Amino acid sequence: MKSTRSISRFPRASRLLLAGLIAGACLLSGVAAAQVATPIVVIDRERLLNETRQGALLLAKLDQEAQDLAAENSRILDELTAEERELTDRRAELPPEEFRDLANAFDARVQKLRAETDEKERLLSRAAEEARLRFSLDVISDIARARGAFVVLDHRDVVLFADAVNITDEAIRQINQMADEEAE
Repeated sequence: MKSTRSISRFPRASRLLLAGLIAGACLLSGVAAAQVATPIVVIDRERLLNETRQGALLLAKLDQEAQDLAAENSRILDELTAEERELTDRRAELPPEEFRDLANAFDARVQKLRAETDEKERLLSRAAEEARLRFSLDVISDIARARGAFVVLDHRDVVLFADAVNITDEAIRQINQMADEEAE
């Protein structure tokens, strides 16, 4: 899937400063801000995942996938350790050239397995991040649209914001309500 994320010319610190200034302006405007559409809202994605039933299921699934990969890596490590021990034990009885060939083949296999393992970990990490981003995107979009927001920021990327721009509780309620309706 092609990323729809735009690339900014400004470094992260500049974007955070801008978000902080905008949030500060919203805070300073007080009552007026509550009466007009809010162009920027914030969300706590971790709370969304932890405090909704679907989020908890997603986290459990991602955790299980990570545990499965760790178990596979442990099994491979045990196999390689045993193979290395066997090769070391055979060293005294093998001609040096034959041992060197076996050792080189073993090293090549280890390097290949390491590369495959690194790739699996990278793919799992990317898939987990994409799943976290996709989770509840429709609900967040609907809330942002209803509030007239053009931008949704993660609360960790904002220095200061008013509770009025935090849509986390509303999103949690809607996601859990949708889950209840689907369960009926």
